[in-house]
Amino acid sequence: IWWKISLRSEFREAKPGELKESHEYFLDDPSLQIQIAVVFGANTLEHIFNLCRGNFDFLERLPDPLLLYIISFLELEDIARLSQVSHRFKTICNSDTLWEKIVQNLCGAITPEMRALAQEVGWKQFFFTNKLQLQLQLRRRRQKQDDSKKSKTK
Repeated sequence: IWWKISLRSEFREAKPGELKESHEYFLDDPSLQIQIAVVFGANTLEHIFNLCRGNFDFLERLPDPLLLYIISFLELEDIARLSQVSHRFKTICNSDTLWEKIVQNLCGAITPEMRALAQEVGWKQFFFTNKLQLQLQLRRRRQKQDDSKKSKTK
């Protein structure tokens, strides 16, 4: 399918047409490649090159919930490496949703008190905080809650 892309008013009502060519034709036509790059940008051109060469990235096309599920079972080193692959994977690998799943997979039951602290500091930070520090933070949090309850009853 092709469209006439122009700022000229006489082409405003132009209907799309269809021209079927092979992937090899596209790969061998620098003028068409330049037009694609100018209109759609270098990233789109690179994506089209990859498609024509048969380089499909199926992992990149998976929906976020499925990726989060899969990534939550990876080793920490692999998550760190995956976060460097693309902006999307960096966002997913650093998301609270992922780290909440990882904490749940490793800890099993999460108390409401632990959940509140994790939401306060972030699930990733919560995961990497050592056990003694967590116990100290939970104790401080309890103390704050007790103090605020006492001040409200006065």
